[in-house]
Amino acid sequence: GLGNCQVTPDALGPRAVDATLVTRHLYRELPDRVDERMTSVCAVAPGVLGATGIETMEVARAIVRAVDPRAVIAIDALAARSLHRVGGTVQLTDTGIQPGSGVGNHRSALTSDVLGVPVVALGVPTVIYAVTIARDAMEMLSTDPDTPQRDRAMDAMVKELLSTGMGEMIVTPREVDLLIDDAAHMLAGGINRALHPGLSDGEIATMM
Repeated sequence: GLGNCQVTPDALGPRAVDATLVTRHLYRELPDRVDERMTSVCAVAPGVLGATGIETMEVARAIVRAVDPRAVIAIDALAARSLHRVGGTVQLTDTGIQPGSGVGNHRSALTSDVLGVPVVALGVPTVIYAVTIARDAMEMLSTDPDTPQRDRAMDAMVKELLSTGMGEMIVTPREVDLLIDDAAHMLAGGINRALHPGLSDGEIATMM
């Protein structure tokens, strides 16, 4: 679960970890409680570099070496390119993820090349740059046809906004706490069903 649990729009990963059914410890500590319909699953929210001083990639790589998993599922909040995608889409990829890249805070990537196992990345857009909203609004209001001249005017406006500092502003919905909670439970629910396909929703809820 990637992200900062202390910052609501970035707490998707840690919240999803909280709602994921973990079972790896049962195989060692309570083998009689292990159901053959279960899959061995472990989960972690490694925090962010600013709070831990450790790159997420370094934590993930160390865990992979210790646990030797078949795959890694990375969950993170994303930055949207379009306003209607905030809280309205789910991104799923098997090419890994670069934490923080959506908000210009590039960290080392989590990929199969780096970790040595397949990496599935899941994310939901929770923020958008203010300058992106401004550009989209200008495009909607523009009466010019879709021409290079209009595109140059838009680029000039974006450049001006960036020079004022507005370009660094990041916007999130007012109800982001509900968005994060719903998205985290949705993603965790999908992961639980995928990793424990033999268990019913009720059984998973009981074990949680």
